[in-house]
Amino acid sequence: MDATQRTRFIRPCTYVWLLLMLLTVTTYLIGEAGLGGIAVMLAVLGTAAVKVQLVAGYFMGLRRTRWLWRGIVLGWLLLVTGLITIAYLTAIK
Repeated sequence: MDATQRTRFIRPCTYVWLLLMLLTVTTYLIGEAGLGGIAVMLAVLGTAAVKVQLVAGYFMGLRRTRWLWRGIVLGWLLLVTGLITIAYLTAIK
């Protein structure tokens, strides 16, 4: 690979990083707009869950590991997001 090909090559983790930045800006703008409600909470929580999966898969290297380790992280993510959702829904009633 010569120098011009190397400078044009963008690694997949760069695209993941850009997606993470886009999702972060999106949640920031939702917060700045003062939006609220169950749908907004679920959207922000879903965005956070996607970001966790992207970080775990690409930057922690879990996409190349056994299912056990990915399952542990996914289980933790589902537990935390589930508890946050329950706490939010309980608080608004």
